[in-house]
Amino acid sequence: MSETRSSDVDAALHNLEPSGEHLEFSSRTPIWVQVVKWGLILLTLAVLGWMAQQVIEAGYWIMVSLIGFIALCVIAVYATRRAIPAKYLFPGVLLMLLLQIWPLLYTVQISFTNFGDGHISTKEEAVASIVANSVREVEGSSRYALNIAVPEGTDVATGDLAYLLTDAEGTYYVGTLEGLEELPAEGVEASPTGRIISAPGWTTLTPQQVNERSDDLADFGVPVFDESGEQTAGIRQVGLSEAFIGTPTRVYDEEADTITDTVTGTVYVAEDANFVPEGGEGAALPQGWREFVGFENYTNAFTNATLREGLTKVFVWNVFFAAFTVVATFLLGMAIALLMNDERLKGKGLYRSILILPYALPIYVTALVWASMFNQDFGLINNLFGLDINWLGNAWWARVAVLITNLWLGFPYWFIVCTGALQAIPSDVKEAAAIDGAGAFATVRRVIMPLLLVAVGPLMIASFAFNFNNFGLIWLLTEGGPFVGGQSSIGSTDLLITLAYRLALGGASPNFGFASAISVVIFFLVATISYFGFTRTAALEDVN
Repeated sequence: MSETRSSDVDAALHNLEPSGEHLEFSSRTPIWVQVVKWGLILLTLAVLGWMAQQVIEAGYWIMVSLIGFIALCVIAVYATRRAIPAKYLFPGVLLMLLLQIWPLLYTVQISFTNFGDGHISTKEEAVASIVANSVREVEGSSRYALNIAVPEGTDVATGDLAYLLTDAEGTYYVGTLEGLEELPAEGVEASPTGRIISAPGWTTLTPQQVNERSDDLADFGVPVFDESGEQTAGIRQVGLSEAFIGTPTRVYDEEADTITDTVTGTVYVAEDANFVPEGGEGAALPQGWREFVGFENYTNAFTNATLREGLTKVFVWNVFFAAFTVVATFLLGMAIALLMNDERLKGKGLYRSILILPYALPIYVTALVWASMFNQDFGLINNLFGLDINWLGNAWWARVAVLITNLWLGFPYWFIVCTGALQAIPSDVKEAAAIDGAGAFATVRRVIMPLLLVAVGPLMIASFAFNFNNFGLIWLLTEGGPFVGGQSSIGSTDLLITLAYRLALGGASPNFGFASAISVVIFFLVATISYFGFTRTAALEDVN
């Protein structure tokens, strides 16, 4: 039997000896790979072309140039055999620019403007809106049959609005912000009353869609110009099926940069991105425009009386909240991971699955459940332990409630991370510590902890940055409250991000420029803390 096996092995080795044949390696790429490559390139260019078409219709010419540049980069990188490293780096660099750098730059740019409620459009659009909204029907003037539409192929929710009009003689018109033009009758379908039902190149809106765009229609009107190009009248809708032609009661003087109300005689002058009465008495016109304001938002952020008084208190609580959360969740997660890593424990898979359940539940569900459990009268915690604590009504107990809830939400993350890191620590290191006489606590503190921190140090910094801006938990659990001292601006559990949200966006007039300035300040605070954190974690690498 052994001789037979030996002969088989010899025969197999003989077959492995060089037979004089030469292996040939082809340098040509298989045809199916070429087809897939060019298919993906063409698909990418088609998507970029569609995006370019959308931004062209929106008038964002800088974005058109950027999309064209990206398309050229795609061709230069992937349509040639050169630049092999760039083929791997290009997607990551592009996504970093689009999802990280561009939002940051856009936020900084917004922080230097007055962008907000009443200051969204340009000055030209604001003037056009003021004039169009002042149109009043002239007695005895004729009316049009009206339908509302958007250009064909555009989104009915965001496309440019237009009036499809029919006058008393049955002539069709289309009215836009550019003016009134006659619509060719060919292809137009109209009802017996003359109202246009459909027209080539236009998509008519249903009554529900018209209602959804009522805010846009409130500021929409069609200007009517004379032969010299001066606006002499305007067309406005009356209900869903009629429109009238009237004259504007407010006239814009471009040379003087003023608007005159022909009914009251009030002259409005441009001041701080609004038209205000020349004499200073009376309200400004509601339509303002967006403009550059320099460091005004940053100056307001540091001189705002409410913000200045509460900023120090909120900042100290914000830092403590983030630091305590990271340390507490890490220690609890690590302790449970050490317990679950003991080889003598049975059913570890089941225990581990149960322990990550808090991490699997949506935060808004968990936060609302904990808010109900902290209820003073009917909450589970007071009833279970026989307490009478006003958890969410007292400033200090509210902070304790926030920390407990975040501990519950955060420890499964560190349990998972530490479980993976513990399994990567060689067992001979722990055996060597035991031979040297180290106890269980000393082994954890002097051997396991330093090795763990090498792996989880950067994650702890990322966790700190996340909790520093943990808007969701605070807003869902306490909305920043409770508010003490008879004021409603600064809550006891407010973080900087929730305080900025309330001051900048929580009022009746949202100010996106001010909110962006606060966000930039928070960004630099977190960036500075993270920098020193990463500097400290570099020292842990010496453990290896």
